[in-house]
Amino acid sequence: MSLEIGKPAPEFMGVDDTGKNISLTGLSGKWVILYFYPKDNTPGCSIEAAKFEQLLPEFTALGAEVIGVSTDSSASHANFREKCNLSFPLLADTDKRIAKAYGVLGGLMGMFGIAARESFLIDPSGNLAQHWKMVNPMTHALEVKQALEKQTTLLTNTK
Repeated sequence: MSLEIGKPAPEFMGVDDTGKNISLTGLSGKWVILYFYPKDNTPGCSIEAAKFEQLLPEFTALGAEVIGVSTDSSASHANFREKCNLSFPLLADTDKRIAKAYGVLGGLMGMFGIAARESFLIDPSGNLAQHWKMVNPMTHALEVKQALEKQTTLLTNTK
């Protein structure tokens, strides 16, 4: 599936590891960083989550919500969040509806029913602003922050 920049992002709805319902519609008016990762408690995923957590105050200041998504269970997410001391939600996509809607089940990871490491920046109107494929867990959160800064500057300058 190929999503187009500037077009509406697929609606998603899921339950995070605390039992809270989260949807794209519910986040209307905010920037959304929806990042997919393969598996809780693995080295690359732990590094990526820690990097997003480090930059969370800056994302929040820019009006963005960070949401992690994997096909692991809510219980696994709760353990991962506690272990990594994360304060942003992790959606359990056990039925893979969100991963399928965003087209991240392809390739080797998809063969195992695991989401690929990809991220999406969704603007406050619900349109896809940017898409990253095959990201580096060490540097990706910073890439997203820089792109968000650029996008918010562009949005401010067009008003």
